[in-house]
Amino acid sequence: MRIWPAIDLRGGNCVRLQQGDYGREIVFGGDPAAMARHWVEQGGQCIHLVDLDGARRGEPANLAAVEAILAAARVPCELGGGIRGEETIRRLLDMGLAQLVIGTLALREPDWFGRMCRTFPGKLVLGIDARAGRVATDGWLKTSDVDAIELARRMAREPLAAINYTDIDTDGMLAGPNLDAMARMKEAVAAPVVASGGITTAEDVARLAARGLDGCIIGRALYEGTLTLPAALAAAGAS
Repeated sequence: MRIWPAIDLRGGNCVRLQQGDYGREIVFGGDPAAMARHWVEQGGQCIHLVDLDGARRGEPANLAAVEAILAAARVPCELGGGIRGEETIRRLLDMGLAQLVIGTLALREPDWFGRMCRTFPGKLVLGIDARAGRVATDGWLKTSDVDAIELARRMAREPLAAINYTDIDTDGMLAGPNLDAMARMKEAVAAPVVASGGITTAEDVARLAARGLDGCIIGRALYEGTLTLPAALAAAGAS
């Protein structure tokens, strides 16, 4: 199971939001590139980036920070947040990003998303952020009536890189992941599923691995020290 340390970007800073609430922001550093280097030095082999400003605006807004991270980290990085057009996809992949996470537009324009998956096979990740099992959009500001698993099943026939499944109710709360929801998503589709939200301890990582998850994204736990990256990597590798 792959471990993705998370770097969430807002205003050029490295931050975390609790349950996706922009009013509950914690700033963890003003140098995201230095943070990326730190995770690589700790053994990280890939990094998950989120452009929080981009998610709200509908277009990438922290590209200078992303470029600095790519130059500093030199490991595969994925980016989500505000990716809404083919030209943007091409530009971001040309920057050196390994894959891109698309959520809102995959829900609103599934035909377009399917075409983009076929145009960029193995490069696009379906980002499903769910609140009580329903898909949230627009940087988690809105919740649709679409069932998360049904969306995943519809899209999984495309050549996806993976499905990133975030449980918003547990995200940033340091209370453990929604193991049952993650397991249901994994059982529902053949595509790789990466879990996100609430991962707090090495035991959480081991439990996700035991449920068959292909990866997990870890944010606040790494920044606040309830879990170290070496411990997470060991738990993933031991399962």
